[in-house]
Formats: sequence, C-alpha cells, structure tokens
Amino acid sequence: MRKFCLGFVAAKFLLLSLFASPVLAADRLMLRLGPFQQSVNIADLDRFAKTGEISAALKPFSFLLTANLRNAFSQRLQIDPNLTDRYLENWLRSPMSETLIGNLRRAIPGVSIEQIQAAVSIAARQANGLNLIGLLRAIPGDTITLDATEAIALALQFNPSYWESQALGPLLKRELTVPSGEFRADFDPSARGEERVFKETISLTDRMRDRNIPVDIYYSRNTSGPLVVMSHGFGSDRTFLTYLARHLASHGITVAAIEHPGSNFDFVSKASLSGNPRDLMSANEFIDRPRDVSFLLDKLTQLNREPGIFQNKFNTQQTIALGHSLGGYTALALAGGELNLDDLRQTCNSLIGLNRRSTDRRNTSTSLALIPSPGEWLQCAAADLSEDRIQLGDSRVVSAIALNPVVGNLFGKTGLRKVTIPTLVLASTEDAFTPVIPHQLEPFRQIRGKKYLLTAIGATHLSVGNPGSVNSQATLLKERIGEEAEPIRRLVRGVSLAFVKQVTPEANTYQPFLTPAYAQSLSSPQMSLRLSQELPPVVFQWTKLAGLP
Repeated sequence: MRKFCLGFVAAKFLLLSLFASPVLAADRLMLRLGPFQQSVNIADLDRFAKTGEISAALKPFSFLLTANLRNAFSQRLQIDPNLTDRYLENWLRSPMSETLIGNLRRAIPGVSIEQIQAAVSIAARQANGLNLIGLLRAIPGDTITLDATEAIALALQFNPSYWESQALGPLLKRELTVPSGEFRADFDPSARGEERVFKETISLTDRMRDRNIPVDIYYSRNTSGPLVVMSHGFGSDRTFLTYLARHLASHGITVAAIEHPGSNFDFVSKASLSGNPRDLMSANEFIDRPRDVSFLLDKLTQLNREPGIFQNKFNTQQTIALGHSLGGYTALALAGGELNLDDLRQTCNSLIGLNRRSTDRRNTSTSLALIPSPGEWLQCAAADLSEDRIQLGDSRVVSAIALNPVVGNLFGKTGLRKVTIPTLVLASTEDAFTPVIPHQLEPFRQIRGKKYLLTAIGATHLSVGNPGSVNSQATLLKERIGEEAEPIRRLVRGVSLAFVKQVTPEANTYQPFLTPAYAQSLSSPQMSLRLSQELPPVVFQWTKLAGLP
C-alpha cells in the first residue's frame, strides 16, 4: 500500500548512518541487500565517507551512497553519566525496546539479545555520547554481517529524538495515570451514530494558485453542529482518516476531507530524492496547505446557500480543523499558530547544512550533516520561505485537532502561544517520524487556549489511520496499525466526537469523555492511553536532568 512514503524517502538518508565512517574493528564487512551479498573493505567505507569515492565493491550500493549524504552520521544522544542507569532502565522497560533489539538482531545476524543489551549499556556510557557507531563497536566479534534491508528500519529507529520519546514512555504512563475505577457512561461516543452517511466527491480549482483540490464530503440528512475539515499527512491522501470521517458523519457532523496537491502521494512519488527536503516538497506548501482549507471554506460557504444536496450542510463559521502529521501542522497554523522561520533556519542550518540565505540558490551546495527524524528533516523545506514570520490563521476555525503533528521548530519558541482556541493534540510514544518531545510535548506547552493532550503509550505514527489505508512495509518500520491499534482508533473516535460537540448545546453531555478516566478506560495491555490538560513538571525536569532537548 502506498499511503505513506515519508519513511521510504527518509530511509535512503538514514541508511547511510551505517556507512558514514569506519564503524567496526573487523577488516571486512559483509553487506547484504535482499538476495545480493557483497564483501566490502572497511577502508572503502572510510574512503567514501572522507572523499565520496565509491569503490568497485560499493558500486551495488551507489544508489544509497549519494554525494549529498557522505557525512550523514554525526548525531549522538548525550546522557548525563550519573543518570545512565536510570535512562536505560526507563528505555528497556518501554515496549519498543524489544522491537529495536529484535531489529538489531536481524540487521546483524548471529548476535544474541544479551550481547545487544550489553552493547547498548556499554555504548551509552561513552564520553562522547551514544550513537549507532558506538553501539556496533560494542558488539563482540571479528567479522560482522550487516543486512542493509533491515538496517534501514534500524536506522529509522536510531534517532535521538525517538529514543528520548522511548525513554519517556514509562514515565508518562506512570505520571498521567489516574486512580483506577470503572468508567461509566450512559452511551458510547465511539460507537456509530444513527444517521445514514452519504459521501460525495467534489473537485475545486484555485486558479490564482494553480491548484486542483479534490474533496470528499461526508454528510447525513440531519446535519447539525460545526463543520470538520480533515487534512492528511505528507505523502498520504484524503482517505487516511475515512473511518473517523464516517463516524462523525453518522452523528450528524458534516466532514470535508481535503487533498493537498503539493504534498499528497501522487506528488511526492514523482518528486526528486536528491537528499534535499526542498526538492521533495516546495516551501510554499507550508503556506498553501492552510490556504487550501481557507479556499475550501469560501467555496463551501457558496454551496451552502445554493439549492442542492449541500444546501445548509456546511457551517463554515464554526469550523474544526483536524489533521494528521503534516495535516496536524496545517490545523495548528489555521488555529492561529505563527510560523517563526528564524528559529527554523538556525535549526536546519545545523541539521542539514543548507545555506538558506544564499542569494544564488543554484550554486548552494548541500550536504546532510546530521540525521534528523523524518519530521525534523521535512520541516526544513519551509526554510526557503522569504518571510520570517507568517500568520495563516482563519477566524472561521473555532477549534483544532492535531494528531501526531509535524511541529518541531516550525513555530519557534513562541508561535503557538497565539493559539487561543480549544485544541486537542495526540502524541504516540513510539512515533519515529514525529517524536513526541519536539513535535507534541514541547509545542503543547505553548498553546494558550483550552487544551487536551492524548498520550498513546505504545502507539506509532500511523496507528491512528484508517485500518485499510496503510501498510507497515511501506514505512520500513513496524507500525501498529491492525487490530492491536483499535484502542487508539476507538479513543480518537470517542474523544473527537466529544471535542466537536463542545461547540454545540450538547457540550455538557459529552464533557465526561474528555477526562483522564475515559481515556484510561480504553487502554489495552499493548497500548496505555492517557488524557491530560497539563503535563506534570517532572516530565520536563527529567528531560533536563538527562540532558535531552
């Protein structure tokens, strides 16, 4: 399935983390890519990292070892030596640690779990910080076979922001737990409503911006309440949250699922894979996405007045912006978040060495100096925008739902303080694409309006998606998207409906479903679900003590 290609794109850069410098004590490394095997001198890898020269032995891997990616591996996870044991204890207790260790065993066949765990412990105590190179060096053996296919998944997981989220998982679970007790209610907001759902697809053309925008409309005969506009993620499409759109429509809420032509699957699949994020997605897409929604609201306002099936179906003056991943960014921008590109450019200059201020764009040389998470890497496409601060809010948007949003440094340290409308944010602790600390937890603290944080301990980036619309193989990571992810989808159905109903006369009836007890009641052994309106101070005290961002 093709719904999400961010992982594939980022993997090409992240795989180089295994090759960017001489990594093993052995003289030779057996590289395996599918059925193909090639013995490589460590000296060849060293020469490539220093000069870009690709030896005959490395030729079969040349499509991965691009010149722009020679210096890809330099990120390290710094941990206070006095807190190493505590950090490792938290991480090893996290559900995903087992998956990561399993991936290491598949990437490096013949290594035992005990050896892997010992290597993690040894590497974490190095004075210059924990990185994948140090971890590999700590694994015993004269000759190491490296499965490049499995290494892609491993490299995606070996991202410091992601590991920080992993270590925080057990702490979040403990600190956000409320006293146990059975949650009782007169009805189930996650259950399908009584209304029959209809779906119509319309196609809009914004000639001023040369954008053709398809939109799926979900509605019922008895429409009430606000309009919900859904925005998909990078490399996805408007069907990603179909189950949620149908659920809301079955309760009388009209939903418009928009597709953004500059960042949907069709566009991204044809884009350049040069290693520069701006070649994959235009900087203007960060502006065009919110403007797509504002343009849609203008058109739906017209349709609402005209005779036909859509008459009186669109309450555009009470719109709720709902988005996933890059769509979560879109929702926050529409909610009033102000882009702060000064902070972003500074971050991206460090991350990928792009001279965004160069007056001669054609001669700007680029190299990937660090390996960010895919979300941190993708945000750097916005650094080419000419303005420093950009406001894209729409006053018709009265509340926002951001599921696993891409945030990072897009709004700087203060941009989300301008969000004063009710906002719901979802963070998944095993999200390797938008790790929870930089993309959800830190941004959540900025928001000034009434706010709710859903924390899914054990969920991944795509867990919230339509069950039939994503494929774990397409992301190169083990995504929890099947039956095991039903608890988070059920929570999103119930909480989203309750959140939407807060702008209707039924607000008090649905308020009990915006409580910690409700979220916790839907937890499963594999997935602990929490809801809070503030984060306990100990969460950020711990990250500071551990030397995390």
